[in-house]
Amino acid sequence: MRMSNMFSKTLREAPNGADCKGYEYLLRAGYIRQMGAGIFSLLPLGLRATRKIEAIVRQEMERIGAEEILMPLVNPADIWKETGRYYSIDKEMGRFKDRAGRDMVLAMTHEEAVTDIARGEIDSYKRLPLLVYQIQTKWRDDPRPRAGLIRVREFTMKDSYSFDKDWEGLDKVYKAHYKAYFRIYSRCGLPVVAVGADTGMMGGKVSHEYMYLSPIGEDTIITCPKCGYTANRQVARFQKDYYPEEMLPIEKISTPNSKTIEELSEFLNIDAKKTAKAVFMVGSFIDDKNGDEKDKLVVAIIRGDMDVEESKLSNAIKANALRPAHEEEITACGMVPGFASPIGAKGDFICVVDDSVAKSNNLVAGANEKGYHFINTNFGRDYTGTVADIASAHDGYMCPVCSEPLMVSKGVEVGNIFQLGTRYSESMNCTFQDENGKQVPVVMGSYGIGIGRLLACLAEEYNDDSGLCLPISVAPFQVHLVSLLKDTDVGEKIYKELEDAGIEVLFDDRKETAGVKFADADLIGIPIRLTLGNRSYKEGKVEVKYRASGESTSYKIEDLVEEIKNELRKEQKKIDDNIVEKELR
Repeated sequence: MRMSNMFSKTLREAPNGADCKGYEYLLRAGYIRQMGAGIFSLLPLGLRATRKIEAIVRQEMERIGAEEILMPLVNPADIWKETGRYYSIDKEMGRFKDRAGRDMVLAMTHEEAVTDIARGEIDSYKRLPLLVYQIQTKWRDDPRPRAGLIRVREFTMKDSYSFDKDWEGLDKVYKAHYKAYFRIYSRCGLPVVAVGADTGMMGGKVSHEYMYLSPIGEDTIITCPKCGYTANRQVARFQKDYYPEEMLPIEKISTPNSKTIEELSEFLNIDAKKTAKAVFMVGSFIDDKNGDEKDKLVVAIIRGDMDVEESKLSNAIKANALRPAHEEEITACGMVPGFASPIGAKGDFICVVDDSVAKSNNLVAGANEKGYHFINTNFGRDYTGTVADIASAHDGYMCPVCSEPLMVSKGVEVGNIFQLGTRYSESMNCTFQDENGKQVPVVMGSYGIGIGRLLACLAEEYNDDSGLCLPISVAPFQVHLVSLLKDTDVGEKIYKELEDAGIEVLFDDRKETAGVKFADADLIGIPIRLTLGNRSYKEGKVEVKYRASGESTSYKIEDLVEEIKNELRKEQKKIDDNIVEKELR
């Protein structure tokens, strides 16, 4: 490709809204352009890099036996109504009517679509297992697009779907994806960790996310440095201490000016772990058969030294969404904010109690009267509710596996895998005849990789003060040829020789100064830069600079093609030697 003819251009300064380095450089180097909030165009450089990533993904998917298909972005809403997700997914789903008035959906993911196809293709256990994948556009009307391709509304995704006759088969293909994903990310050059995760709107029983650890991430990752336990905070467990004392009689005491746990602990001279606090939320519950929505007050009871993890709470009560409760919603059930507990409360509400409270006795809790608390409150005797782990893990909490301190970091989710089980096959009647002649639901899995997000994370990982420095496996070109000679024929000849040898070349043939050309080369981040300068050319040589290391050398013009081919093999070997193959245990 000649830079004189290239559609995109480089930018000297970052446009407004470039809130991280990777995003800034993708914009400035001319890889992407923003069209609207969370909506981007891939320009030639960005598309070439994306195609490199897609090629790696295709190779690894086919390596585990997946067949490529392509499903439509637009789905009839009827198939989403069969699973109930048409109603349970909120405003993030793109909905519209076609000219005949039929409800349609812009697919956020393709579980419904692939299950609809599969139920027409699978009739017998002899047809199983099956594994298909696609690389397709998705739409998710995200309310908070940010960080360029990190969080968008329209995006390209690799999604694969497995169909098995039993859970044993699902477990096998799930483990194959777990390993294949590590190969994909390491071949691209992106370091990731796999973490246990919440299944969320996808449903199913088991899920893992692949996280690129970075301060720009929105997910909080809990890790044990000693044993390797890793999980998203949404599902992370930790070791809890319980205080099962002999129950004492409940007693109401005056606690003036003690609305917070800190104030209460100081007033009574007790540790926060000897208190039980009430956290009020309102849960939204949607009937997935007709879309009827009902709100209900949720009272989460947790020990005073802990915090509620909303995703755990939502899963415990199967709420579609949660929001903080308003004061009038709390008082309507006879509870007093700052001095609240479920004891003596009336009205329609859901009470969820963390196991740290349920297994600890004689805790201090609100008396539902301003300026008063109860001492010696006990779950089961003084109030009831659903017991669940709803506590949020924090830095320094003890690992549930080895009892060592946990560590907190931020991460960007770049992929996920789900054991869906029969969540979709049962609701959509995707069944097969087993060995005994019985119709049973297909056991399914779903596995996704965000292609654009992967590129964004690579840009975040591989940059310096001058621009991008992408690995050879994903860089849009292998070599950046910069000619500073007045004799254009020389550059043209070398450009042709390199291309004829199968080397991917970006040729800067523009009439620009050396400073502009070098700055653009650094910004674009091609691994190897070749410079045709007057001094080196007189010596019959070409200057060579390696973008990542900054090291320089030179080669004789007559040896250039073979030397560059050798260097490219070395660069690729660095990638190949560091391919990660982790097994799910």
